[in-house]
Amino acid sequence: MCDPTLLLASAFTKKPKTTEVMAGDTAVFEAETEKTGIKVKWQRAGSELIESEKYIIKAEGNKHSLSINNTGREDDATYAIIAGSSKVKFDLKVKEPEKSEVVLPTEAASAPAVSNSPTPAETPPAEAQTEVPLDPIGLFVTRPQDGEVAVGGNITFTCKVAGASMLKKPSVKWFKGKWMDLGSKVGKHLQLHDSYDRNNKVYIFEMHIIQAKVTYAGGYRCEVSTKDKFDSCNFNLIVNEAPGTGDMDIRTAFRRTSLVGGGRRMPAACLSAEGHEEGGELDFSALLKKRISFLRSVNRSEPKTESQPEVDVWDILRRAPPSEYEKIAFQYGITDLRGMLKRLKRIKKEEKKSTAFLKKLDPAYQVDKGQKIKLMVELANPDSEVKWLKNGQEIQVSGSKRYIFEAVGNKRILTINHCSLADDAAYQCVVDEEKSFTELFVKEPPILISHPLEDQVVMVGERVEFECEVSEEGAAVKWEKDGTELKREETFKYRFKKDGKKHYLIINESTKEDSGHYTVKTNGGESVAELIIQEKKLEVYQSIADLTVKARDQAVFKCEVSDENVKGIWLKNGKEVIPDDRIKISHIGRIHKLTIDDVTPKDEADYSFIPEGFAYNLSAKLRFLEVKIDFVPRQEPPKIHLDCMGQAAPDTIVVVAGNKLRLDVPISGDPIPTVIWQKVIKKNSCNVLSNEDTMNSPDSSSDLNNDSKLLSESEGRVRVEMHEDHCIFIIEGAEKPDEGVYRVTVQNPAGEDKADITVKVIDVPDPPEAPKITNVGEDYCTVQWQPPKYDGGQTILGYILERKKKKSYRWMRLNFDLLKELSYEAKRMIEGVVYEMRIYAVNSIGMSRPSPASQPFMPIAPPSEPTHFAVEDISDSTITLKWRPPERTGAGGLDGYKVEYCKEGSTDWVPALQGLTERTSALIKDLVTGDKLYFRVRAINLAGESEPALTKEPVTIQEILQRPKIWLPRNLRQTLVKKVGETINIVIPFQGKPRPKVTWVKDGHTLDFKDVGIRNSTTDTILFIRKAEHHHSGTYEVEVQIDNMNDKVAVTIQIMDKPGPPQNVKIIDVWGFNVALEWKPPQDDGNAQILGYTIQKADKKTMVRDIDTC
Repeated sequence: MCDPTLLLASAFTKKPKTTEVMAGDTAVFEAETEKTGIKVKWQRAGSELIESEKYIIKAEGNKHSLSINNTGREDDATYAIIAGSSKVKFDLKVKEPEKSEVVLPTEAASAPAVSNSPTPAETPPAEAQTEVPLDPIGLFVTRPQDGEVAVGGNITFTCKVAGASMLKKPSVKWFKGKWMDLGSKVGKHLQLHDSYDRNNKVYIFEMHIIQAKVTYAGGYRCEVSTKDKFDSCNFNLIVNEAPGTGDMDIRTAFRRTSLVGGGRRMPAACLSAEGHEEGGELDFSALLKKRISFLRSVNRSEPKTESQPEVDVWDILRRAPPSEYEKIAFQYGITDLRGMLKRLKRIKKEEKKSTAFLKKLDPAYQVDKGQKIKLMVELANPDSEVKWLKNGQEIQVSGSKRYIFEAVGNKRILTINHCSLADDAAYQCVVDEEKSFTELFVKEPPILISHPLEDQVVMVGERVEFECEVSEEGAAVKWEKDGTELKREETFKYRFKKDGKKHYLIINESTKEDSGHYTVKTNGGESVAELIIQEKKLEVYQSIADLTVKARDQAVFKCEVSDENVKGIWLKNGKEVIPDDRIKISHIGRIHKLTIDDVTPKDEADYSFIPEGFAYNLSAKLRFLEVKIDFVPRQEPPKIHLDCMGQAAPDTIVVVAGNKLRLDVPISGDPIPTVIWQKVIKKNSCNVLSNEDTMNSPDSSSDLNNDSKLLSESEGRVRVEMHEDHCIFIIEGAEKPDEGVYRVTVQNPAGEDKADITVKVIDVPDPPEAPKITNVGEDYCTVQWQPPKYDGGQTILGYILERKKKKSYRWMRLNFDLLKELSYEAKRMIEGVVYEMRIYAVNSIGMSRPSPASQPFMPIAPPSEPTHFAVEDISDSTITLKWRPPERTGAGGLDGYKVEYCKEGSTDWVPALQGLTERTSALIKDLVTGDKLYFRVRAINLAGESEPALTKEPVTIQEILQRPKIWLPRNLRQTLVKKVGETINIVIPFQGKPRPKVTWVKDGHTLDFKDVGIRNSTTDTILFIRKAEHHHSGTYEVEVQIDNMNDKVAVTIQIMDKPGPPQNVKIIDVWGFNVALEWKPPQDDGNAQILGYTIQKADKKTMVRDIDTC
């Protein structure tokens, strides 16, 4: 079917054409538009191409071109160019060069070196070396051989590659299984080394496995590739020891194995290559694919630096006792363990040769839930009828397209779309009387933890409840404490609860021993939280105070403790107080009160409050004030009876903000004196509150605020109550503005008396400002803060610090003893987790409100030093350095690298680049020829700089002389044939230092650069002809020269075109329905040999028709 875009009017006058190139060459596509200035887009497989070193996009007027450099198999695709509504598609076909037989040097290969010592360099190989025949085909001189090692031992695999005909070092990769690239797993247990034997011109590559584990057993692959060649080799590793199920964390795939020499198992991929398909044993444990995409919870994410190799899970199940089955099933994600074991036993190990099937179903298939699977057989007779059965029942065709039946030649395919657990069954393909059996295993996705655990801090005896949420309802989870699994049998201590997707671990009465790290695990992730159990420690924020009250007054004892859940009892002279209508006991939050109404002399006693469970005894005394009536003669001057009278400083009364202040002032005088209360404000200004106003007006009481609002006796927050022998000054709910000096004046005809009383209102401090975070490290930080602006009128006793994770709502207290300083080093944090801090100020009244949270911060550590630091190239004034990223980058990632150099004998390091570089290589210019320099590179992230990677020896800045050499591609060693109008693009690589001089000639004459383009670089030269013509045919010679050294090659190009018409066509004879013709060859043969002629005939009323070819 035609592309709909091709039916529209095209905007192109010249369209790109499908091109075929050799791998490694440059492909060029050209197009021309009708108008200039039209913006075009280039696409590859539907995705837009962006200009880079790989793709070079040019636009000049109405001419547009796309060049694809260094083409490979991945570039073999469909491309398109779009201009407005016009779109033209074209293909690029990349051909791989054919392998040529190379005579390699004779050299014996050694078997893998095995040792049981911790380091491979200290102990010689434990197995004798064996002679292996040389590899006559491919790149290998010797291939890696199968190896065997004991658990904890070391082993080395070696391959050798011929380097005599290679321009540069080949690329070698080591794989575990099919896909695991071991180059990213280099570390404590795996090391890769390479070297070059100059005498034999052989590259040697080694893979060292250190302290081998059972999980390292399995199939490995070594791949070697150059610019135009590729080769690979499979080999196996056997680790001798029964696998332990406790340390395994691998899910391997079901695979076919066969017994080879020594009873060892070899994967099917290796067997087919060696010709051992028949007589194999079916091993279905490989259908359990390894899952390593564990989703870590945000608060406990620590990347694993080392991924373990595959293990044979089915072999583990066969060796393990039945009591261990459930544990192994949970660890390796087996959802239907018993069904799987039952079905595997029914599969036959050997089958008779089939007459109806050329290829039967595999013994077992595996598919992820929700994906599709294809079951395919090949028939001996393509006309045979086929039936598909599921658990013995025929599968019928339905309109849901769930089951799709296909017939392609002699192949019969059953496709199952959107597989569910209901599709996990036994399937059969029936042809005549023969059947082919298979098992389909539907694998459920891993259970992920969507809501992680949170850290908790509780007191001894309190209830603890950990909660997490997983991705599937009814999923199996496992709880651990400090790495030890919590068993269901321990229900007297721990209680496990499920509620849909939520899972709970409950500890009813916690003890000190319950402190630790608790982990919830699924087969797809885990989450860790810390539980801190603190001993109960009660702080008294406000103790009870002594009281002196008069008859029928109210006495209130009040205290405040740190724990609002603490209960207690009140004692009177050592006996418990029983509440009644007159005596009331209350407990609201952290405040405990004992209220006694209508006080009588019997209430005078020692009162105590004892918190339950704590060795505290808060005591105070209640004194009963008796009013004595004495004979007072008339005209007695007024007198104020205060304990502080006569002292130089005024009496000070301290009241806690929010509490009630009641001040009883005894007075005497005859006649009854008039009482005036004043609050001294600035220079002798005061507010007045007198009893004369009280007697003359019901609204005579005045508030002591600046507005002088008059209040009655029973109203107002600040008021005065008058009695014959005393007056009472009351402030309800004391506030900060109530603080000041109050003056009471009594007057009668006999005289007057005055007294000043200072009222001080104290409160909890204001919250401090948000703390600042400094000196952030891997698991610690320094918190700094400033004192609050208002200390509540009391000295700040200390501070309390709390922290929480940014996405959490639970704050955790970091100190239980008050902090005296204004900074604190917080520890035990997790690298990569975002935290916030806040601070409380504490004085003798209590604890302030929390400060605003600090700016979020993340504990991070500096990275480790870069690895594999080496010199790549050097000239008279430049040097090129390369390195690999550090093994540990930290949670903050990398900001870049800092490169420096230092002269030999000096200690001053000079920056080689401005700022940081994100690349793992650097070109340093403008160096002095002959200088001997040391170079170093550091990795930098938010936490700082790493240790430097340093060159061991000084490097001399001097060009290294290299003879000129041209490497002519194989396709140019023969005549290059092109058609007229085609593009010619010849790339010829060469080597030589310093940069050689490149010269092109054609047939001994200098090239005309008007229609032939030449472009030279340091490593290759390119000849480019946009449109080939006949006169471009000939022999082109290219020469590279350095001083008196040179190298020269020749390339022959032949440009062909269609031949011209034959000449002098004559009819020689006619007889019957026949005619004899004669003609001469065409004058222009198109620069190629004439292969033949086509003869056509026509009459005047019909169209042309071919009749013969000669």
